[in-house]
Amino acid sequence: MNRLIRLIAICFGSLILWTSPLQAQERSAVRAGFELPANSGKKILIFRPRISVGSQSTGGMFEPNAEWTDRAKLNMQSSLAELQQRLGNQVVEAPEAYGDDALAVQEHMSLFAAVSEAVIQYQFFVGNRLPTKKRDNREGVFDWSLGSTVASLPGAADADYGLFIFTKDAYGSTGRKILQVMALLGPGLAVQSGEHIGYAGLVDLKTGDLLWLNADGAMGGDVREPDGAQKRIRQLLEDFPGSNIKAE
Repeated sequence: MNRLIRLIAICFGSLILWTSPLQAQERSAVRAGFELPANSGKKILIFRPRISVGSQSTGGMFEPNAEWTDRAKLNMQSSLAELQQRLGNQVVEAPEAYGDDALAVQEHMSLFAAVSEAVIQYQFFVGNRLPTKKRDNREGVFDWSLGSTVASLPGAADADYGLFIFTKDAYGSTGRKILQVMALLGPGLAVQSGEHIGYAGLVDLKTGDLLWLNADGAMGGDVREPDGAQKRIRQLLEDFPGSNIKAE
């Protein structure tokens, strides 16, 4: 089972990092029957966000930039530290993981990104909704899971829920921007310059069920700058159950 999860996480994680056809519209959902009022006594475990920043080549490929990524990580982690106490309930950071534990966290973060992408593609867009996610023509069934192996992640035994955050920013290169302008002059052509996606999700650490998801395929805020990173974190955590965080 662990080997299967590892294979799924690696394959889908790579797909998410390199190609993501997310639509430019924010979507969010809560699992039916789930409530998390403020001061409920529940403990939320925050895993270190998965952050990737780079450029988008003329051909549309993602080219990682280590300097930009490191800067974004510092900015976003600082912004998250400022806002996490406004999530409405007790919040703790996941312990530093090493060896197999670190690999397990990475795999589950990739799995979270893959599941989030599936939710967006096959549930949020009604025309693509899977038969098992339909209740009627108006309402979908938000029923997704990362699997019970989340219970073995570092710190999970002492918490109720886990908060996963994934972001990817690809800034359009000069060549990509030129191609976009040229495409506008052609018949029926469309070229996107830049990509800014983000997922934030709350997961039940006993069952792996996805309880809340906020996903956006056109996020604001330049994560390479402190104020932009704070804007991004606010967008990701907007309407988090039990919190008072709103996007600016």
